[in-house]
Amino acid sequence: MIGRRRRHEVPAGTPRSAVVTGAARGIGEAIATELVGRGYRVLVTDLDGAAATATAERIGAAGGAAYDVTDPAAAHDVAARAREIAPLGAWVSNAGVGVDGAVTELSDEHARALVEVNMLGPVWGARAAVAAFREQATAGAARGGEIGVTVSLSALGPVPGLSVYAASKAGALSVVSGLASEVRREGIRVHAICPDGVDTALLRGMRPGGQAQALVRSGMLVTPEQVATGLVGMFGTARVYRTIPAWRGAMMRATAVLPGPMLRLEPAMRAIGARRARSLQE
Repeated sequence: MIGRRRRHEVPAGTPRSAVVTGAARGIGEAIATELVGRGYRVLVTDLDGAAATATAERIGAAGGAAYDVTDPAAAHDVAARAREIAPLGAWVSNAGVGVDGAVTELSDEHARALVEVNMLGPVWGARAAVAAFREQATAGAARGGEIGVTVSLSALGPVPGLSVYAASKAGALSVVSGLASEVRREGIRVHAICPDGVDTALLRGMRPGGQAQALVRSGMLVTPEQVATGLVGMFGTARVYRTIPAWRGAMMRATAVLPGPMLRLEPAMRAIGARRARSLQE
């Protein structure tokens, strides 16, 4: 049994900066807000630089910047900018895209974007963050740091109608798990949050009445704030990932182990989700 852990905050007198990607709105904004509340000097980043700056001003962050997470070199530029604010203490790869559709239905562009943003984006971010943490440790400025990644419950098992999306998230979770072991002796902690459906523009943008949206709505929708506190709450601990809610995580893991029997429940789960979607429209 894991006991209660103390709230992770930046020690007084030693400010650290934090980068949050895809933070102009939704889950990213909630994570950035949580980090500001815990004493980090946050650099809000987003593909939409103007929106990132507006969000930074609204939540009291240190600044905002445009950032394309598919660009490996840009990740190092963002880390350098954060270090101009204060030694880097945390990097959160939250930016993601969610395009629903069967494997055979997705366009080439959408399939490529899912992998490049959802999986490779966290890879480039983690490499830039680790390089910054190591350089700071060598210079004696600060040791270690936190890396967080917003993943998805779909990383834990098959999700018909979201197969490529789920695969990209499973890849991201695998990277997090491996990296956590690779850098732990350096005081660098790596975490992932795997939430069930979150009521954001990503979910609302799925095809109405489609298989993916119905399956997501069959679970319990969580709020961006719940995702933010769940992820940042792991900072300072050795915990690698958690699911929200926990029972859905157990169900998804069972589906991964026994996909044949568990996926026979898919029509019933889809029907539940479809009813919930209709009730929201009434």
